[in-house]
Amino acid sequence: MSEPKGRGGAWTEEPATREGAAHERPGGERGALSGTGNPQEAVLRGYDPFARAALEPFGFPADAHVALLSLSENATYRIDDPAASRTAVLRVHRTGYHPPGAVASELAWLQALRADEGLLTPAVYRAADGRDVVDVTVGDLTRQTVLFEWLAGTEPHEDHLAEKFELLGEICARMHRHARAWRRPAGFVRFDWDFDCCVGDTPRWGRWQDGVGIGKQELATLTAAAALLRRRLDAYGRGPDRFGLIHADVRLANLLVDGADIQVIDFDDCGFGWFMFDLATAVSFIEHDPRVPELCDAWVRGYRRVMPLAEPDVAEIPTFVLLRRLQLVAWIGSHRFADAALELGAEFTAGCCAIADRYLSGVG
Repeated sequence: MSEPKGRGGAWTEEPATREGAAHERPGGERGALSGTGNPQEAVLRGYDPFARAALEPFGFPADAHVALLSLSENATYRIDDPAASRTAVLRVHRTGYHPPGAVASELAWLQALRADEGLLTPAVYRAADGRDVVDVTVGDLTRQTVLFEWLAGTEPHEDHLAEKFELLGEICARMHRHARAWRRPAGFVRFDWDFDCCVGDTPRWGRWQDGVGIGKQELATLTAAAALLRRRLDAYGRGPDRFGLIHADVRLANLLVDGADIQVIDFDDCGFGWFMFDLATAVSFIEHDPRVPELCDAWVRGYRRVMPLAEPDVAEIPTFVLLRRLQLVAWIGSHRFADAALELGAEFTAGCCAIADRYLSGVG
């Protein structure tokens, strides 16, 4: 769900991975990542063999260079075959996260956005036998694997960020326009990002109450904020003009700037949610930044160049920003092996409480 900062063309999975977190030694042995006591090491032992086993069906030689890009819901690798001047990105899925057919459904929308809207999304590479999704079995476990195009570009720079958010608003509007009109293929299945699946009774990324640094005061503040979130979202509703198929993770780390273009990557979390939630995901991890109101205004301007956006939608931006921040508190608590969770923690929760206090006071 994210890209290592400073790395051009990286496709990764989850929030803010560290630059150079892993390097492959010749012969495929992992370098810097596997230090003694690293919480990722045991997890990676469950993914690395699948990455190697996926090389052959996707047409790579056994000695291709395999380098970890990110570890979170899935493990994502850069694959290089110097002899063929070929580079791609391999995603090895965790088991049990997606229901059957969900990964193929993600790829169907990703490819439809390229074909129908002309959006700059990564191409999906098929295996030699024509499969988009390749099941790889190692021992008694089977994991799904997918191969993507390696895109050139870098994460949007902090300079002139408002301009990029204006363009991002246009891109989100085009995705939403397509989602409303697109005839989804038979068997299409993706999960929901409603209140309960984000931070309520059935949270997909774990309970925010189990987040890092949740003490008595934090629990009281965030419980009150969550109750207000639910009430406002219930009143906002889930009409077809407000709730539909969304990317659900349009963070800066999932955007690649290549000249004047912005490319959108990492659709692994795409599903059914509020369209305005895509704006909230765009400010993930920087919700406390004083520039956020300006960035949100820029996003709205860009969006309105493509699609109408009513004032009641704009009025709920603080609701969706807090919903996302609280969801990320839960994610950090349940993914302590992941890159972002190694860097964030109690301070991130404290920031969420500050945003919640303002929200409860009506400041937004």
